[in-house]
Amino acid sequence: MPAFPRLGYGVGLRTKHYSEILGIWPRVDWFEIISENFMVRGGRPLHVLEQVRNHYPIVLHGVSLSIGSADGLDFDYLGRLRALAERFDPAWVSDHLCWTGVGGHNLHDLLPLPYTEEAIDHVAERVKRVQDFLGRQILLENVSTYLEFQQSTMPEWEFLTAVVEQADCGILLDVNNIYVSAFNHGYDPQAYLNGVPAGRVHQFHLAGHTDRGTFLHDTHDHPVIPAVWDLYADAVRRFGSVSTLVEWDDHIPPFAEVLAEAEKARAVALASSTAADTRRPVRDDQSVMKHL
Repeated sequence: MPAFPRLGYGVGLRTKHYSEILGIWPRVDWFEIISENFMVRGGRPLHVLEQVRNHYPIVLHGVSLSIGSADGLDFDYLGRLRALAERFDPAWVSDHLCWTGVGGHNLHDLLPLPYTEEAIDHVAERVKRVQDFLGRQILLENVSTYLEFQQSTMPEWEFLTAVVEQADCGILLDVNNIYVSAFNHGYDPQAYLNGVPAGRVHQFHLAGHTDRGTFLHDTHDHPVIPAVWDLYADAVRRFGSVSTLVEWDDHIPPFAEVLAEAEKARAVALASSTAADTRRPVRDDQSVMKHL
């Protein structure tokens, strides 16, 4: 099996949809699980996850690794994450390129980092230690941001690239977060796509956001907007049809609506891949004959 297999088009496993999923086993390629919701000793979440795992591939997606924090790594947290991964055998484990707390306090938010050489070394070394502890490579996700550090010496995509290359991990490329951050900070989202190494991208995220007038807010409570679908099409043309997940975490609609967004991702990816194939050069008959 490849380290990061192509799973197709999935959705997040959310409490609101438990009964429907267990009742009909819908035709969905895979589910993404919020790791912390299942790092418990027992109860309904684990019971549901056991049944879901018997029918579908899953991946674990965390929100509390705090890989960029100045605090030491939380090996109690990592031990529970490793136990969860060993029990349910996910296709991969992911978290965010950010920090979520300091001084032992979890701020329950995905906070940005300064894009500096010192931060690259700090984060990459921590990623290596996490991967050694878990016994697997992980994916790091780019987060949406609303402020920038004056100390930064490079754009975000260069920082992300340097971290994953130095740590030898993969990228979960959140297309909506690129769009949101590009609007908020005034850069070209295409520059972000072009600046990320294709061989490191193994998953996409898509989601809706909220326009607050002066900035965009990554709320995961709306359908994907047309401009993000267009950016996703560009991402597929650059990185290929890697595993794609639609996130919907607030004002969650019926499962059929979320699944329809995943199917739209499939259609957009297929159309983008087909268009890319038609632009590739084809050898003429004489060239082919030389190789027969």
